[in-house]
Amino acid sequence: MNTIINNLRNELDKNSDDQVKQSGQRFFKESILLYGIKTATVEKIGKSYFQLIKDQPKAEIFRLCNQLWQSGFIEESFIACNWSYYFHKQYEPEDFEIFEKWVTEYVGNWASCDTLCNHTVGEFVMKYPQYLDRLKEWAKSDNRWVRRASAVSLIIPARKGLFLKEIFEIAEILLTDKDDMVQKGYGWMLKVASQAHLREVYDFVVKRKATMPRTAYRYAIEKMPPGLRKKAMSKD
Repeated sequence: MNTIINNLRNELDKNSDDQVKQSGQRFFKESILLYGIKTATVEKIGKSYFQLIKDQPKAEIFRLCNQLWQSGFIEESFIACNWSYYFHKQYEPEDFEIFEKWVTEYVGNWASCDTLCNHTVGEFVMKYPQYLDRLKEWAKSDNRWVRRASAVSLIIPARKGLFLKEIFEIAEILLTDKDDMVQKGYGWMLKVASQAHLREVYDFVVKRKATMPRTAYRYAIEKMPPGLRKKAMSKD
């Protein structure tokens, strides 16, 4: 099966473009490893290679995903995220340890964090909500990406109106975090939660207006009705 990874990497290398690489780097403050391939092309390549391995056991797919994560290339991380999500109907409780390893050891930028957590981890906690307590532990991590992951893992559940109690608990833990990537992550989580729980989220953020970083606050109220948003931004 290692031949699959080698062939996949050769395919990615053939599709690399220096202009796309330079353009892509501008979206990140930190230096990242890029082949320089447009996202649609990465997804197309990933899907074509998945067709060759889709009948393999989930454990084998996750082993291949682990190899992709280890490379450090953002395009390979996207493919690993997609491959792991394709097996979401087969998730089992013990899979959390694998996902947690990817978050804590390999995630090093907002794009890989969000792609993994929005879908793979988000789907997992909807299936096994008892693991929400582990996300609260992530929120206390020294690793900025693990802290962001605790929030962005709840984006899809929040969109479905789920886990408001846990969303508020994680937002409370992250409330005064000084990292802008974490602020944007939990602000985004609250913004999405406000679509199903407008009044509750409004009351939560306004009550904490004096201590919530401005970046997180603006993200949280961004999709609220104009009148309510204006009231939230008033100095009263």
